Amino acid sequence: MAKELTYVIITPYSLYKSRTGGIISRLISRSGLELLSARMFAPSRQLAEEYARLAICDDDPQDKVIQRLISNYILNQLGPDPKTGRRRRAMVLLFGGDDAVARIMEVVGMFRLGQYGGQTIRDTYGDLVCNSSGEVVYFEPAVLTAPSLAQAKEWIRLWATYSGTDGGLLEGVVQYPPDQQVQKTLVLIKPDNFQFPTGRPGNMVDSFSRTGLYIIGIKVVHMSPAQAMEFYAPVRQALHERLRPVATAKAKALLEEGLELRIPTEYMERLGEIVGPLFAEEQFARLIKFMSGFRPDECPAGRLDQPGKEKCIALVYEGPDAIRKIREALGPTDPSKAPPGSIRREFGHDVMVNAAHASDSVENAIREIRIMDVAENTFKRAAEEFYGPI
Repeated sequence: MAKELTYVIITPYSLYKSRTGGIISRLISRSGLELLSARMFAPSRQLAEEYARLAICDDDPQDKVIQRLISNYILNQLGPDPKTGRRRRAMVLLFGGDDAVARIMEVVGMFRLGQYGGQTIRDTYGDLVCNSSGEVVYFEPAVLTAPSLAQAKEWIRLWATYSGTDGGLLEGVVQYPPDQQVQKTLVLIKPDNFQFPTGRPGNMVDSFSRTGLYIIGIKVVHMSPAQAMEFYAPVRQALHERLRPVATAKAKALLEEGLELRIPTEYMERLGEIVGPLFAEEQFARLIKFMSGFRPDECPAGRLDQPGKEKCIALVYEGPDAIRKIREALGPTDPSKAPPGSIRREFGHDVMVNAAHASDSVENAIREIRIMDVAENTFKRAAEEFYGPI
C-alpha cells in the first residue's frame, strides 16, 4: 500500500439540497482517510470545460456511457448556469492516506447501467434514471471523484491551478431578494471531533443545514498557539472576571482545610487578587492547548506562530439572520444546559470540549473570519506538498 492523494467534489445540487453533512460524514468515517484540505469553488466556464474534457479517459474503469454522462453533467451542472451565467457553489475536499483513491471510490460508488442498490454515497444521494427503452432521462452523481490514481493527480492539479481564481470565500454567488439583510458567521468544528475518523463533523454540518443558510467558505485549520490566543482574546478577559470569585472560594476552602485555620473576611479580596488571575490564566492556557495542541507558556522559541497539532474545520455560513440561526442550532456554551436536538447537547462534553464554536455578533464574525483566514488557499498548498509546484 502507498500514500496517495485524492479528491471529492460535492456537487452544487448536493449542496443546495443540504446533503453536504451526510456526504462528509460517510467520507471521513467509512474511508478512514485524513481530510487534508477543503475549499469552496464557484467554477468558471474554463475550469468546467477542461474538467469535462478530462472526464473521458481510457484509464477510467467506468463505462464510457457513464463517463460521457459525467462529462456532460460537469459542463451543464458544475459550471456556470448556461442561461444566466451565474456561477454555482461546489465544495472540494482533499483526502490522503494509504490507497486513498480506491478507498474513496469504494465509499462513493460507481454507477452501472441496470444495477441499483447498495450502501455507497451515490446509492443514497445520486440518481441514474432510465426510461423503458434504457435511455438515461435523469442523472445526478451527488459527488465527483477520481476512479484511478492517474486521474486523481491530473484532476487535482487542474483544480489547484484554478483554486485562486475560482475558489475561496465566495462573494455574490448566492442570490437574495434585494430587501433581505444578509449576514456571515463563522463556525469552528473543534478538535475533539477529529481524534479518530468519525461521522461527527459531518453530522454537525447536517444539523447546521436546518438553518437554511448557505456555506460560502470552508477550510481545514491547524490553529497556531498565537492564532488561538488572538481568536480567544475576548474569552481571556471574561475568564478573569468570571473565575475570580470561583478561584477565591476554592482557595479559601483548601487553605482552611489544609492549614486548619479560618481566613477572615477582610483577607478574601487579597486572596482573590493572588489566585484569581493565576486560575484564569491556567484555564486560558488549557483552552489554547485544546485548540492548538500547545500551551502558550510551554511553546519553544518561534513555535507560537507555527501551525498547531490539532485540527478544526472552519465554515462560513451566509444568509438572513445567520448569527442567531447558527447559535440556536449550536446551543449554549455549557452542553448540560443545551436544549435537546442542539449540537452541543448531542456532541458536547463540557464548557471547553463543547463540539463547536459560532460567532456571537456581526463584529465578532468579521474578526473571527479574518483570524481564521478562511479565504487562504491551503488547497493549492496541500496539492503542491504532494505533487510539487503547480
